[in-house]
Amino acid sequence: MAINFKADRREQQGSSASRRLRRTGKLPGIIYGGGKDATPVLLDHNELFHLLKKEAFHSSLLTAEIGGDKETVVLRDTQWHPYKQQVLHIDFLRIDPKQAIHIKVPLHFINGEISPAVKLQGSLISHVMTEIDIKCLPADLPEYITVDLAALETGHALHVSHLPLPQGVEVVHHGEGDPVVASAQQSRGEVAAGSEETAEGGAA
Repeated sequence: MAINFKADRREQQGSSASRRLRRTGKLPGIIYGGGKDATPVLLDHNELFHLLKKEAFHSSLLTAEIGGDKETVVLRDTQWHPYKQQVLHIDFLRIDPKQAIHIKVPLHFINGEISPAVKLQGSLISHVMTEIDIKCLPADLPEYITVDLAALETGHALHVSHLPLPQGVEVVHHGEGDPVVASAQQSRGEVAAGSEETAEGGAA
């Protein structure tokens, strides 16, 4: 998905200048990396606020239009007001097409409703992870990773090692083991019903 946004070079810097700019509906930010000097920028707050609501904005290559120039970037960080719906500052990282990037992408779960765990066994599926760290070249960056739950059974789990990754993409895993992505467990109602049946059978 191609996502573009406009920015201007920011001359005014410092916390007092940033407060003044925010009062006029502007959002201070910075673009850094890529072997170039960091560029302080000024963006339209409402435009970026709505873009941040889109899942793809957080895990896609973005095009920043700064004056007549264009920069390929990815979102790196956002600072939010503690209780207002307001972005205080935003950071973007320049992308070198020849250098691998490390980024989080969302997981999209499919076919849970037709899995044996849900359809035949009345279980509940827990999405233990909702995003995953990956490493790849910018051209190979996926918008999301699909997690197919069609074969999941009660008492079983899908792990990171089970995920089908697009070509050129590898998982960046911190720590040991093979983390659980999703699991299926019987609901409390089903467990209670099974316990009652066992108790009645014993009484008989």
